[in-house]
This record gives sequence, C-alpha cells and structure tokens, in this order.
Amino acid sequence: MKMSDLVTEYILKMLDESDGNAEIQRNELAGILGCVPSQINYVITSRFTPEQGYVVESRRGGGGYIRITRVTTDRRVALMHIVNSIGERISSAAAQAILGNMSAQGLISEYDRVLISSALSDNVYSNVPQEQRDFLRASIMKNMLITLVILQN
Repeated sequence: MKMSDLVTEYILKMLDESDGNAEIQRNELAGILGCVPSQINYVITSRFTPEQGYVVESRRGGGGYIRITRVTTDRRVALMHIVNSIGERISSAAAQAILGNMSAQGLISEYDRVLISSALSDNVYSNVPQEQRDFLRASIMKNMLITLVILQN
C-alpha cells in the first residue's frame, strides 16, 4: 500500500472515531506513520477537499494543528456542489476519482457509479478528437449528475 493511502486511511479512521472531526499535528502524524510532513500536506490537499466533502482549517506555529471536518449535507446540495466544481473540462482520471469519492460518501449508488463511469471512459471517446474529449466528458458528467438530482425529487 502506498504511503499516501496509509495516511488517508489513518485520517479517515480518526474522522470515523470522532464523529467527523479530526485535529492532527502534522509532525506528530508524520512520526507515527513514518513519513515526511510534506506527505501529510499532499494527502490533505489532494484527498480532503471541499469537493470531496471536507473542510480543512490550519493553524501555524508551535502549537499548530490541522483540523479536518467531514461535511454532511443534503445529497442534492452535495451533488450540485460537485457539478459546479467540475468546470469546462475534466480528465478521465479526475472524473473516476470524483465518482469513487461520491460512491464512498454514499452520494451515488455503486450502480450509478459504474454506469456514469462507463459513459465517461476514454474508450467511449475514441472517435472524438483528443482536444475535445475532456470538454465533452465534463458536459456529460454534469448532465448525468443533474439528472440524478432531478430524479431525487
């Protein structure tokens, strides 16, 4: 298992054990897991983002900390937040990561994840010019997520 996966797993366990709130000291956590503090920063900035349902606060200095809070919101609000965060283009890897996070958070079912994932796969866009694929993928992903919001009514 990669170090970033271990750090993520450790932080998620902390969040689960403390009702969605974890306060960590970067150097202390790095010591516990046997990694460098910058690895902790990387994991937090890449895997605990608002798009993934987390709020991160930090305080610098000797007594500094990083506080991570899992945001629990209405499913429709969360889906629309994700739609708005996608932008004009999205890579296949980024789309798959978002879908995986949405499934893990219970925002979409595993069935929906697999179905949307197949529609966003690079295999589907083989006849589309390379420079247009990410634009088309973003448009289709947004439309599919908006449809899930509409169907929820």
